Amino acid sequence: MNDDGPRDRPLCLVTGATGYIGGRLVPELLRSGYRVRCLARSPGRLRDQPWAGEAEAVRGDVTDAASLDAALRGVDVAYYLVHALGTGPDFEETDRRAARTFGERARAAGVRRIVYLGGLTPAGVPEAELSPHLRSRAEVGRILLASGVPTTVLRAAVIIGSGSASFEMLRYLTERLPVMVTPRWVRTRIQPIAVRDVLRVLAGCAALPDDVNRAFDLGGPEILTYREMMTRYAAVAGLPRRLVLPVPVLSPGLSSHWVGLITPVPAGIARPLTESLRHEVVCRENDIARYVPDPPGGRIGFDRSVQLALQRVREAKVTTRWSNASVPGVPSDPLPTDPDWAGGSLYTDRRERAVDASPEALWRVIEGIGGENGWYSFPLAWSLRGRLDRAVGGVGLRRGRRDAQRLRAGDSLDFWRVEEIEQGHLLRLRAEMRLPGLAWLEMYAEREGDGRARYRQRALFHPHGLLGHAYWWSVAPFHAIVFGGMARNIARAATRTPAAPAGEPVRSP
Repeated sequence: MNDDGPRDRPLCLVTGATGYIGGRLVPELLRSGYRVRCLARSPGRLRDQPWAGEAEAVRGDVTDAASLDAALRGVDVAYYLVHALGTGPDFEETDRRAARTFGERARAAGVRRIVYLGGLTPAGVPEAELSPHLRSRAEVGRILLASGVPTTVLRAAVIIGSGSASFEMLRYLTERLPVMVTPRWVRTRIQPIAVRDVLRVLAGCAALPDDVNRAFDLGGPEILTYREMMTRYAAVAGLPRRLVLPVPVLSPGLSSHWVGLITPVPAGIARPLTESLRHEVVCRENDIARYVPDPPGGRIGFDRSVQLALQRVREAKVTTRWSNASVPGVPSDPLPTDPDWAGGSLYTDRRERAVDASPEALWRVIEGIGGENGWYSFPLAWSLRGRLDRAVGGVGLRRGRRDAQRLRAGDSLDFWRVEEIEQGHLLRLRAEMRLPGLAWLEMYAEREGDGRARYRQRALFHPHGLLGHAYWWSVAPFHAIVFGGMARNIARAATRTPAAPAGEPVRSP
């Protein structure tokens, strides 16, 4: 990582660059022409970011004054995007101490502006009655505003984007429960905002006049109840209409346990989020638009923001988060630092075998799969699956292959489609049979140190609604036979296959 570029360009420090907003803000600032320095306790976690070579990374902690002094040296705008949510019962004291230290050191370093993203607080509710999560966010904002450095505090409610804890909770609750017995907070009115709009405003705040030192409410164009958000999420995701039955006896504490049971969002995060939903969070003003104007089409609506989040995750899910490949530069894309529970469910069946043959011989077997060559395991099961697919209007196994030995991206292959092929290394197939979700099959030929091959295989399934989850678990008992047999027989076939193309196609045993 480096700090290359003209020194007259303003330098921005981004704390929390390994977090949801910070990791997505860095490329926004770079595109806007700023130099960027990232503060992280473990800078190594940033090396797989797509922007890693364009930003400087330094080791430090917002509670450590010495590391802050080094990180803030020469900084014009400092983004404070960290909080201690989920770290334990004393997170409010940790947040308080960190904000004071950061404000003091920013002032000593001559920082021109601090930008902080906090939480939208309800109107007319005494601070003592707020959830600890919202109360701490509000206190951090006050501390930074009083630091002596001109500060912008942006207060947002639910941020809609894959990876946002609030959005992930909404996603899992809606997708996994066609009938929901819910706490009464589903009636709470909320003003959600798309992550793209949040990032646009955050980046724009770097150019605010020096005399601006205040908080701004930040929300999208619509005000919805949590129940309406779940209903509209289901509609955008193509799920059947959800039946929501509020139950007044579920307290915030019980609600967090209920959320923890249904979703993979950690309890330390789910509890403060559910507690924050007791009160209405609606913007009281939109003054930030005077400084950072809305785009010509206005801010992104709820349905469109959900659509973008789902679209980008489905396109990038296999090739980025779970494969550690490069990540496209779109705010809603998954990032390497996103938590494992973000991005929706992805079920995986992995198989791996050492092969007593060359990688070239193994690749010839992989590229020859399907059609008349078969699928190297339990032919009857593949035949029955093809017949079932045709019975429900799918393509079945009737399409076969274009060529008995060679494949190219876009080829149909029985009820699969070749999504990606790296000659000699990777074949990725996307399922086109009728399924309650999205499915892929990946096959890799890799070279071991002794020149022999290693075969790796992954079957991946992204379920669609409760039916998708039920489908995966109903077929999971057969995976050892189908996928295990495939890996075993492909490895066996490779040992008796010449590496160079022959006149006859490879036949499955």
